[in-house]
Amino acid sequence: MKIRGLVDEDFINYKKASMFLVFPYCDFKCDREFGTTCCQNSELVKQKLIDIDENEIVSRYLANPITNAIVFGGLEPLKSENEMFSLIEKLRKVTDDDIVIYTGYYKHEISEQLAKLRQFKNIIVKFGRFIPNSKSVFSEVLGITLASDNQYAERIS
Repeated sequence: MKIRGLVDEDFINYKKASMFLVFPYCDFKCDREFGTTCCQNSELVKQKLIDIDENEIVSRYLANPITNAIVFGGLEPLKSENEMFSLIEKLRKVTDDDIVIYTGYYKHEISEQLAKLRQFKNIIVKFGRFIPNSKSVFSEVLGITLASDNQYAERIS
């Protein structure tokens, strides 16, 4: 699968120590909606694409005694939907640890994908686009502060 980065031990994006995957693509819906470059992750587009086998990701995750969750973030995981679902299927064969998916979509925009995600255990989704000059908000679900007060997370399964 293609990614733009992998952090084996991340302590920023979730309340549990996590592996963090930087998904490679986005349509920059936040920028389009607000008519300005405002994406916090726009610099990630400049990072080189990495081709990594899903089995290697799973092996690295399982071999690390520190992490007990995996976060899909970076640009937009749902723009790599097939790869995302394939990796989730592989992970679920070996662990029920939390999988957190950061998306800029709102719940009503991805109802079909959410229905597919609900078939898996312990899936958490962070919804909502970044809004410039918005107040930040603490997410009890994630245990971190999100950049915009329209963003929220839900455990969907």
